[in-house]
Amino acid sequence: MIRAVPEFARQVRAETNKVSWPTRRETVTTGVMVVLMTLILGIFFFAVDSVFSRIVQALLSTLG
Repeated sequence: MIRAVPEFARQVRAETNKVSWPTRRETVTTGVMVVLMTLILGIFFFAVDSVFSRIVQALLSTLG
C-alpha cells in the first residue's frame, strides 16, 4: 500500500505534463466572457420575469 503512493504521484505528474494549460490571456478573456454573459442573462431573465409579473398582476386584477 505504501509503495503505491510514490507510483501514483509519478503517474499524476506524468499526466499533468500532458495537459495543455491555457495562457494568462486566454484565462482572462474567458473570465471576462463569463462575467459578460452572466450580466446579459441576468438582465434578460429580469426583464422576462418583470413582463410575466405584470401579466399575472393584470390577470389577477381583472379576476378580483
